[in-house]
Amino acid sequence: MKNITIIGAGMAAGRLVEHLTEAGGWNITLFNAEPRGTYNRIMLSPVLAGEKNYDDIVTHDAAFYETHGVTCRFGEQVTGIDVAAKTVTGERGKVPHDKLVIATGSTPFIIPLPGHDLSGVIAYRDLEDTEQMMALGAGDRAVVIGGGLLGLEAAAGMLARGVDVTVVHLMGHLMERQLDEAAGYLLRKELVGRGLKVLCSAASKEILGADGHVTALRLEDGTELPCDLLVMAVGIRPATALATEAGIATGRGITVDDHMVTSDPDVLAIGECIEHDGQLFGLVAPLYDQAKIAAATLAGNRATFHQRETATKLKVTGIDLFSAGDFAEGDGRENILFRDPARGVYKRLVLKDGKLIGAVLYGDTGDGGWFHKLIKDGADISEMRDTLIFGPTFQGGPALDPMAAVAASPADADICGCNGMTSSTSTTFKAAA
Repeated sequence: MKNITIIGAGMAAGRLVEHLTEAGGWNITLFNAEPRGTYNRIMLSPVLAGEKNYDDIVTHDAAFYETHGVTCRFGEQVTGIDVAAKTVTGERGKVPHDKLVIATGSTPFIIPLPGHDLSGVIAYRDLEDTEQMMALGAGDRAVVIGGGLLGLEAAAGMLARGVDVTVVHLMGHLMERQLDEAAGYLLRKELVGRGLKVLCSAASKEILGADGHVTALRLEDGTELPCDLLVMAVGIRPATALATEAGIATGRGITVDDHMVTSDPDVLAIGECIEHDGQLFGLVAPLYDQAKIAAATLAGNRATFHQRETATKLKVTGIDLFSAGDFAEGDGRENILFRDPARGVYKRLVLKDGKLIGAVLYGDTGDGGWFHKLIKDGADISEMRDTLIFGPTFQGGPALDPMAAVAASPADADICGCNGMTSSTSTTFKAAA
């Protein structure tokens, strides 16, 4: 039996442990700075909203680790890696290894505003952060800086608990990386209608406090937003400090090859901490792929990691929204729009060279998977261009006059062409009211 040490027990590491225990042949030591094993971090939002509890999202409990003989060093910080001696030093001593896997994940970015170190200023990253938000209730006030995926998850979860929540977003519309301006406007309108306060094009200046605890956020225009809790959800950074200190090559993340091997042949890395071919990763699908490739590499196989376009899900109460592909402005791009204000439906497709390269659906996301597949496959859609926006139901038959279809739809619907906006990822929202 060979010894393997894994630093980090996030979702990527959890999947790797599954692969290793299935294959056998390894004595596994698992470090985690959090005082627990692997849980589904994606499902923290339903926990925050009161739809689930922590036990519901645990993926690897104590019985799993005991059954598979995994040595757990939970709640213990790793203080150093010695690649020459092949040891990992934790707060409770050294552990030798034959192979090491670094899965340290990422750390949330905290804007260094005056007052950022006050009590009550938190990120949204783990169970402890979630529990602080869950401690709020009716009559309490919270401010969330960041109108992206994570910020809206935090805001929606606290809103569901009766908290008075204000979202402060620097850009002109919400989720600008995933949504065009029109869809961002509809998202904001829906959230405001449900009681969320949203300030876009708003710059934070200073965090105010009293007796060491946050009391308000002051904006550049002088506006003060009182709060009992301030949540920063403005991005993450790969956790590379341990690797860097050990002399392992890093860029923006820990540099790995196609087999998840770092600059040291006996050290692998997976998850949000890595950089592969210039790319960083924050979605679970590629992290699971990396875990599979790392397990194959450790078994002596030559499996290769390939980056792929992925979709992510976010729970925002009562909102159906899908976004995928590329919305950057450029020559040779054609846009098809469908709007139905009476039903709250908006659809936008971006075409180039006879292919679908981007899609945004709001209010009616049933065809999102089909559009996403067309984008990933690079399919030629020239023959179905006139009916494309109506989804797969209208394909394979006689061409449908788009304007006739609009006329048959509810009042005030329209379909037209326009110039593209900017986005580059794939996102799906689906939640019940």
